[in-house]
Amino acid sequence: MKVLFDTNIIIDVLLDRKPFSEHASYLMSRVERSEINGFLCATTVTTIHYLLSKYLDKEKAIDSINSIMALFEIASVNRLVIENALKSKFSDFEDSVLHESARHAGAEYIITRNIKDFKKSKIPAYTATEFLSMLESLS
Repeated sequence: MKVLFDTNIIIDVLLDRKPFSEHASYLMSRVERSEINGFLCATTVTTIHYLLSKYLDKEKAIDSINSIMALFEIASVNRLVIENALKSKFSDFEDSVLHESARHAGAEYIITRNIKDFKKSKIPAYTATEFLSMLESLS
C-alpha cells in the first residue's frame, strides 16, 4: 500500500510534538518494517531540512534527513506536478503540490494532520489516528 506522508506528520515525529507524535511514529515504524510503502513529496524534504536547521545544528539536521531518506521513497515534483497543482481547486498551493506529487507517484492514501486542507483531494486523506483505525479494521 502506497502512502504519502504530509510534512506535518514527519515534523511531529522528528520534534516529538505530543500528542501527535505517537500515532505518527507508529505509522513510520510500519514503513520501516515494509508494511507500508511510504512516500514523501520532494518539497517535504527541503521543508524538513529548513525547519530542523532552526532547532538543530547542521550535522544533526543532515543526519535526520538521511534517516528519513532511508525510510521513504521520494515523490517527485516536476513540471507536470506543478502545472497540475496550479490548475487544482486547492486553496493552498503547497498542499496542491503535495497532492499532485502523491497522485503522480501512485499513492493510495495521504496521511496529514490537516484533513481540511485536502477536501478537494482525489486521494483519500486521513489523520494518523484515523489511518491506524482503518488499518486495524482491515486486519
